[in-house]
Amino acid sequence: MEYEKSAVEGMVNGFTILITGGTGFLGSHLANRLSNENEIIILKRSYSDTWRIDCNENIKFYDIDKLGLENIFKDNKIDIVIHTATKYGRNNETIEELVESNYMFPVKILNNSLKTYVKTFINVDTVLPKFVNIYSLTKNHFTDWLKYYSSDMKIFNLKLEHMYGEKDSTTKFIPYIITSLLEEKNKIDLTEGEQERNFIYIADVAEAFKRIILQQSTYKNGLYEYEIGSEENIKIKDLVHKIRAIAGNTTTKLNFGAKSYRENELMKSHSNIEKFKEDFNWEPKVKLDEGLAKTIEWYRKRLGEKKGV
Repeated sequence: MEYEKSAVEGMVNGFTILITGGTGFLGSHLANRLSNENEIIILKRSYSDTWRIDCNENIKFYDIDKLGLENIFKDNKIDIVIHTATKYGRNNETIEELVESNYMFPVKILNNSLKTYVKTFINVDTVLPKFVNIYSLTKNHFTDWLKYYSSDMKIFNLKLEHMYGEKDSTTKFIPYIITSLLEEKNKIDLTEGEQERNFIYIADVAEAFKRIILQQSTYKNGLYEYEIGSEENIKIKDLVHKIRAIAGNTTTKLNFGAKSYRENELMKSHSNIEKFKEDFNWEPKVKLDEGLAKTIEWYRKRLGEKKGV
């Protein structure tokens, strides 16, 4: 489903936008979406895989393990920083690694942004409460720094609900379920699945960022916090059954109750998106069934390519 032109679509773009985590799921979708009208700078490691990026002349890469952040900011007149880089703790990262990735690194990005007079800083925050786990604790700590410096620049702090769509890692829940069902695994071990979650399609998220970029020049320095998600919750059990039906799988056993809930499991997550809808003339366009169908088709095609079909 295509978006209609917004009321501010006619505004001049041509911004220089630096994206952290640009080779990841969200960052790459933002880079691809925004690079038609803006110059995009992507920070990455020299060993990062850039397969998600639709490379074009408006996208530049910098290896931060070879070139200092200070040089990157000094050599480019950056208008906007979008901070998406994060570690969730899913790959057995140490506490030190999570603190460095989710707290120390963004503080360095923020500090360089302030030194070089970046106008707008967009941060991707979590909807999780502060003390659920180390990931949420480190993310919330960085938010305190945004509040402290909010008088010096425009800061948009976005609490994003669970995103899904094409090109996501199969370690994430929805891609894992999709690929397991497409591969017709014998069984999938799951919790009881009574948790309620809010899922939003990646194209809707990218459009939300675009709306901010188009309108950020109308804002004064300050901290603007928004929640971004869809307008409906779904239980994990119902979501898995829905994915199975759309994928056409009739053989894989869904073994609900085989796994225990995680410590401090959040049983219901839901965002209030009304303020963002009103301020930016935005709403999620892609319904869950439509978004899942698109996502499943992408993974089906990718699995077929791997098998040489």
